[in-house]
Amino acid sequence: MIETSLRSVEDLKAAGLVAAGATDALDEVAARYAIALTPTVASLINPNDPNDPIAAQYVPQPAELIETAGERADPIGDHTHSPVEGIVHRYPDRVLLKLVHVCPVYCRFCFRREMVGPQGDGSMSPEQLSIAFDYIRSHPEIWEVILTGGDPLILSPRRLRDVMRTLSTIEHVKIVRIHTRVPAVDPARVTAELIDALNASEKTVYVALHANHPREMTPEVRAACAWLIDAGLTMVSQSVLLKGINNNADTLAELMRAFVETRIKPYYLHHPDMAPGTGHFRLPLSEGQAIMRELRSKVSGLCIPHYILDLPGGFGKVSVGENALSETAPERYTIVDRHGDEHAYPEN
Repeated sequence: MIETSLRSVEDLKAAGLVAAGATDALDEVAARYAIALTPTVASLINPNDPNDPIAAQYVPQPAELIETAGERADPIGDHTHSPVEGIVHRYPDRVLLKLVHVCPVYCRFCFRREMVGPQGDGSMSPEQLSIAFDYIRSHPEIWEVILTGGDPLILSPRRLRDVMRTLSTIEHVKIVRIHTRVPAVDPARVTAELIDALNASEKTVYVALHANHPREMTPEVRAACAWLIDAGLTMVSQSVLLKGINNNADTLAELMRAFVETRIKPYYLHHPDMAPGTGHFRLPLSEGQAIMRELRSKVSGLCIPHYILDLPGGFGKVSVGENALSETAPERYTIVDRHGDEHAYPEN
């Protein structure tokens, strides 16, 4: 039984999660990108399965040393839209507030992998946080603040309470959204004290849970999410479409149903970003669209997420969905149904 987080190649080797002969290449990966697996995550891995979908998300691979054309350290352009430290203001009515750049686990496909971890951008200082709040106060168009990082729920309840109480004093901020993996990778962190902290703002609070495979939605994870929801926090999901992990409609259907059964609304399914050393996770957009068409044919509309591409360079999110409609003549269209059959549709 693994009782502490695994944070090095040696830890992984001792836990039987990497072969001894692979450690030289993995040491090189670890020198650049952070490693962390919680006991919850490690317990889900089948060390006898070379294609285990949980291991593929968290255990480093030599393929991370291969960089391809188009990959970049800041693939979605956070820095381009950062007016002050910790703030990303890409869309008019909302900002990211990146409180911390550490996580309880480190995903091998992370789009901020050059910014997070012990060697990353670190946590915001009190002075930087004060300047960030001043920025939010001075921009009345900001309706939503998204707490991200890193994982904001790795912070102590006291620090989270301070952040939420400060946001409560900014009248034009109506929504606080929190992006996290914590309930899925360390459900014991979800405590009454944490929930009280998240409710300290008196704003409408959404918690966006990141999970990518149905095996992550264990009874303990579902119970932690139920505690959050029963306390008045609305939950949505975000997942990444990843080659070798969930790039088929059956796996996604099981995952999305697990979310809905847990009272979590499927929200985003991200196409993998162009982060360095992540090419082995990416698949063609056309394959993603085909998977989405098949998913729609299998599940309730409650289970359908938005399939999203974040354009490289900071140009924002684009829905890349199913391309069900094409114009064949003025006011005449061809529509593709859930079975892939085409239908003429005249508007008049």
